Amino acid sequence: MEMENIQNSAATPAKTAGEPNRAPIQAILLQLRAFIALLILFGFFAIYSDSFMQTNNLIILTKQVAINAILGIGMTYVILTGGIDLSVGSIVGLCGIVAGGLINEGLVLSVFDVVIYFNIWIVMGLTIFCGMLIGMFNGILVTRFSVAPFIATLGTLYIARGLALLRNSGATFPNLVGDPELGNTGFPKLGAGDLLGLPYSIWIMAALAIIGTFIAMKTPFGRQIYAIGGNQRAARLSGVRVKQVTLMAYVISGFCAAIVGLIITSQLVSAHPATGESFELNAIAAVVLGGTSLSGGRGTIGGTIIGAFVIGVLSNGMIIEGVSSFWQTVIKGVVIILAVMIDQFQQRLQKRNV
Repeated sequence: MEMENIQNSAATPAKTAGEPNRAPIQAILLQLRAFIALLILFGFFAIYSDSFMQTNNLIILTKQVAINAILGIGMTYVILTGGIDLSVGSIVGLCGIVAGGLINEGLVLSVFDVVIYFNIWIVMGLTIFCGMLIGMFNGILVTRFSVAPFIATLGTLYIARGLALLRNSGATFPNLVGDPELGNTGFPKLGAGDLLGLPYSIWIMAALAIIGTFIAMKTPFGRQIYAIGGNQRAARLSGVRVKQVTLMAYVISGFCAAIVGLIITSQLVSAHPATGESFELNAIAAVVLGGTSLSGGRGTIGGTIIGAFVIGVLSNGMIIEGVSSFWQTVIKGVVIILAVMIDQFQQRLQKRNV
């Protein structure tokens, strides 16, 4: 019996050595799936559409991608910890309303019978601070009160949207150009201005992507984010301050949502409380398509940017080709499901190869 076991064990390596090792190739293809999908979509629409490759269309496409990409950067940090943030769309709407109110009505101090109008840079700073505060609220619910991220951010989704509606009784803050006498002009430049022929939103996306990648890959904070998502208990035992790091991930998500709120409000030159509805779904889709695991611990900011471009190219190409908006929604849903299925397959493949 012992001799038989020895023979079997000796025979197994010989059989394995004779077979092609496909696992590394499969792993590489799975890791590059978002980039491969982007190349295929880009090539397809470039061939079958005359207007797709026009400069104006590509700039418009990238402007649309920038919105999902910026939200996706913040969402990536949250999902890397094993969480989720469903409130980013509502934060976008609320921050837009905050900016619009500060520009058109100022800060009313009823006690002193005074109205303060801020410089536009201070308006944007206060708006971003508001987004970060909501992100902190989410983080406190998750870390201090142990509320499941899905439930915590779902509740915040409704709270933020309700506050946006209450701020101006559901009405829009129109014509956000400011008043030279009040010193709060210049807000529309954020959405309409450009640098070297590219809109500011594209430069903001690029800057946040570079900074976000550096933080995630090259700093102790980034390594701690990955450690928490990989194994929270092991991270805690190794000295990682799990609650503080997780809290900061939600603050970053709120920061990115506030940036998007400012960009969209500036582009529209008006603030509506319904702005940002379903934006969280596009952000999550970009993160998942980019290869970030919903269970946490695996993913990159660069992958999220590529995922946002996949959604953007798909949407833009279908619009140019005249595909019904209803079918566009169906196709996006199918793409997201396929992305999650591929992610699950990748996890099983990695476990097999360990």
